[in-house]
Amino acid sequence: MKILMNLAYHLRTCCFPLALLCAALWGTCSPASPEIPGAAQSQPIALVGGTIHPVSDSPIEGGTLLFAEGVIQAVGGDVDLPADTQRIDVSGLHVYPSLIDAMTDLGLVEINAVRSTRDQRETGAINPNVKAQVAFNPDSELIPVARSNGILLALSAPSGSLLAGQSALMRLDGWTWEDMTQKAPVAMHVHWPRMTPLSAWWSSSSEEKPQEKYDQALEQLRETLRDARAYQRSKKVVQENGDQIPYDARWEAMLPLLRGELPWIVHADQREQIQSAVAFAAKEEIRIMLYGGYDAADCADLLKRHEVPVIVGGVHRLPARRHSPYDEPFTLPERLRQADVQFCIASGGRWSSSMVRNLPYHAGTAVAYGLPRQEALRSITLYPARILGVEDRVGSLEVGKDATLIVTTGNPLETPSLVTMAFIQGRQVELDDRHKRLNRKYSEKVRRFQKTDSE
Repeated sequence: MKILMNLAYHLRTCCFPLALLCAALWGTCSPASPEIPGAAQSQPIALVGGTIHPVSDSPIEGGTLLFAEGVIQAVGGDVDLPADTQRIDVSGLHVYPSLIDAMTDLGLVEINAVRSTRDQRETGAINPNVKAQVAFNPDSELIPVARSNGILLALSAPSGSLLAGQSALMRLDGWTWEDMTQKAPVAMHVHWPRMTPLSAWWSSSSEEKPQEKYDQALEQLRETLRDARAYQRSKKVVQENGDQIPYDARWEAMLPLLRGELPWIVHADQREQIQSAVAFAAKEEIRIMLYGGYDAADCADLLKRHEVPVIVGGVHRLPARRHSPYDEPFTLPERLRQADVQFCIASGGRWSSSMVRNLPYHAGTAVAYGLPRQEALRSITLYPARILGVEDRVGSLEVGKDATLIVTTGNPLETPSLVTMAFIQGRQVELDDRHKRLNRKYSEKVRRFQKTDSE
């Protein structure tokens, strides 16, 4: 036993500093993705001969989509093209609006296991002034990977213990975070406390005291709102007298929320959490959205009455309870649709930005379990744009909207389909990525070994 204790001590004192050193070196030496951002559109571009999928309307076979200066100018079967138009023949291909992932930590986390590459949360429980777009890493290797599978827009959201901060909808191409910001802020994120014990291998439910933690968290939220409203009143009175009060970044960040300009996105899955969050928001007169929403279909009447949309936190999940049907997570989008609750589907990538690329397959699984195909497509294009407040710019292929779109070999919900071209506000963007580079590398390795063996 003494020998084992000594060994454990040496491992702790020697290996842990080494791990910290490796993490620090990775943080300072991690390479940027080599893909060069697309150049601004210099002339009108027309995609001709393919099947245009506006999403908001019926598909147009053999159609033409014309865009100039980053904006869609015409969509239809017979379009007059300006003399200087660059024609791109997409016969046999399909044109869709960009896929939109409505909840990720993309750009904030590179490798979950390496602390120096994680910048998705601040210390403390109350951080309304945190801005995801400022911490966003434009050179992340994970951005081209997501882009290659048709996701050109993603909500990048901070995480935290309670009031995490503000999210931003980011375009997945650009030199800086300023170039890449589509809309910021989009919402303020609240991680609603659990009301029942957590039963999981990493946590002992007997030590959780969920009711006590729940009460403390709600009182902390009430106190935050009281302080923010007091700051709002004081600022108004002082300004009316021609003076200024000391600037407080936290309470300034709360003012759009109090004015109804910014919603809360409440992270909650359990029925009790959802009911509690909706009741709290109604009392405090705060507009909310729901993320996760595992039990949202059981609260459909409540959500409809208070007009609370649901961002489904990924379809590829395990059942939440031992007695639940195996397909309960897969059928959630269809159950919400049948209950007439506004929803969209996210990749669940808040915990793993490397999985954002799988967004279309979450929607595809929902189709296999009852969701109509067109609704599934809208759930990752038009519906997230509507929920996040950018429907006037993106989400469908309509005149006047941004030319943020993809060209594919087939339906993007199906795994054999490939994205052959992508445009963000009219800029054609690079579709190479780390996965493709590694595929080329090891394919060449196999080819050389096979050649050697044959000789």
